[in-house]
Amino acid sequence: MNHTKLTIQEMHRMSTDEFRSSDKVPLIVVLDNVRSQHNIGAVFRTADAFRLQGVYLCGICCCPPNQEIHKTALGAEQTVPFRYFENTLDAVRQLKEDRYTVYAIEQTRNSINFDNIQVQGPTAVILGHEVFGVQQEVIDASDGAVEITQYGTKHSLNVSVTAGIVLYKLSTQLR
Repeated sequence: MNHTKLTIQEMHRMSTDEFRSSDKVPLIVVLDNVRSQHNIGAVFRTADAFRLQGVYLCGICCCPPNQEIHKTALGAEQTVPFRYFENTLDAVRQLKEDRYTVYAIEQTRNSINFDNIQVQGPTAVILGHEVFGVQQEVIDASDGAVEITQYGTKHSLNVSVTAGIVLYKLSTQLR
């Protein structure tokens, strides 16, 4: 059995222009005051990998072009469409006006267990600040909260790890 790594050419990846004109999964990731530019870049890279519709950067989030974002995005910040909102609530209002179902990825009373989440149609997920999570007023404005079950001593995952888990599952459902 041959397990030689594939070359870039053998992977048949699309060009930047092909990506921009391709059909996207109707999934938007909203970053609510994410402070780490490396986490923001990682989210862009994940959004590119799953061909998501876009990333909304809110509050204290840094926006491309930015060298620190580029270190982890590796160019995905140039392919994935993004919008900036000074206030995350404005992003949520816009998404609802555009008929998206909006979920905060957060531990709350009555949150939906991630194992049970089923999405159909345009969906947005909100990921929060590395220490404080998604703002309560943003959770309140969302259509629901989704929680990833954890079994260890820590009560949270890194925001870029959470993005990978959530965006993979939801993009698969929406594809």
